[in-house]
Amino acid sequence: MCGRFSLTISPKELRAAFPWLTLLPGASAAPARFNIAPGQPVAVVANTDEKRLDYFIWGLVPFWSKDPRRGFINARAETLAEKPSFKAAFRYRRCLIFADGFYEWQRLPGKKAKQPYYIRLKDGRPFAFAGLWERWQAPDGSELLTCAIITTRPNELLRPIHNRMPAILDEDAYTQWLDPDEAAPASLLPLLHPYAPDQMDAYPVTTQANNPANDSPECIAPSPRAI
Repeated sequence: MCGRFSLTISPKELRAAFPWLTLLPGASAAPARFNIAPGQPVAVVANTDEKRLDYFIWGLVPFWSKDPRRGFINARAETLAEKPSFKAAFRYRRCLIFADGFYEWQRLPGKKAKQPYYIRLKDGRPFAFAGLWERWQAPDGSELLTCAIITTRPNELLRPIHNRMPAILDEDAYTQWLDPDEAAPASLLPLLHPYAPDQMDAYPVTTQANNPANDSPECIAPSPRAI
């Protein structure tokens, strides 16, 4: 599961890392985020011809849903092709969800509290989760654009912390993932593998990240001691 993540750089800095991105007018005003939570806008690029940086609500609402308040924040890679909530989006509506770190919580023997960890790439560069997106239309004609992060099995670094991790796409997979045409699941599933553990870093942080109201650099600061 991935329930929180960060994107602490500006859209202009994001575009410097991903030069093929198209920025909307005013996009440079987006603030740094240290503790992004479900239900909030997240930076995405959908599989359209524009390759435009946009902001969708984190919590995918299937197009056929009658309740837009019930969204899925994660989608398991292993069942994307079969789950009614995801199978159409997997074939037609894929996206990148940008981040520069994410959180996972480790269960500690004999303790009720979980130890939060912050995970990022060793070189600190931003990256992209594999995501799905949907367009939900209300009876009045208004639209809601939502997304979910795809998860996969953990790599060797994450395995002692949690039994799932977000699917971080390799950069050479972006073109295929963002192809606007329909894609067969069998051609996409090999892209959703655990990211190389030797390129990642994980360290314990304080419980600041447990509360989505906390959104400051303290959330990602290394903790001097575990819970």
